[in-house]
Amino acid sequence: MENGAARPAPAVIVAIDGPSGTGKSSTSKAVAAKLGLSYLDTGAQYRAITWWMVTNGIDITDPTAIAAVAGKPEIISGTDPSAPAITVDGTDVAGPIRTQEVTSKVSAVSAVPEVRARITELQRSIASAAEPGIVVEGRDIGTTVLPDADLKIFLTASPEARASRRSGELKGADVKSTREALLKRDAADSSRKTSPLAKADDAVEVDTSDLTLQQVIECVVTLVEEKRAAK
Repeated sequence: MENGAARPAPAVIVAIDGPSGTGKSSTSKAVAAKLGLSYLDTGAQYRAITWWMVTNGIDITDPTAIAAVAGKPEIISGTDPSAPAITVDGTDVAGPIRTQEVTSKVSAVSAVPEVRARITELQRSIASAAEPGIVVEGRDIGTTVLPDADLKIFLTASPEARASRRSGELKGADVKSTREALLKRDAADSSRKTSPLAKADDAVEVDTSDLTLQQVIECVVTLVEEKRAAK
């Protein structure tokens, strides 16, 4: 190497999929920060378009009504893992998209093919523009959005482990009802016709049930570094 300059690490696109409560977001953000990669929370984008539909009085039970306006909101996602931001038509919605009202409606909105086509296109453009590489987390990244990702990881965990984590996040929520809500969301996301929640054939499955968050992060960092070294 001339002048002893280190060769920059090759750009790597990492897809991390899995259901809610598996540690996807925490893991993805930490891995991206540790390795100097961009980060994209695709679930936040679906929450953002759902928030826009609710705010504008669109009938969430009517797929035709949702499809008709799917192209209207301007959604901009920040890709800094230490401060992921998301705006809709210039409004910061990072907080509002996490409400129970949005959470309860996001599966219905995200099942509409026109919504998925719009958001998938947005996700692909963000991923292709990320020069150092990017960690993209969601439910259909390895199968639909970025089928050619350098590394695909599918995080799983037992319903009990996921419910206890999620109820902890939701400050005192009842674990039993949280578990039921998670399983209901899984069923909706796994059975939808367009881009269901599914593990890609070439994904590495990581069961996080008995692992600490730090252990999961270390495991994924190792997988990414191995993939980088092989490029």
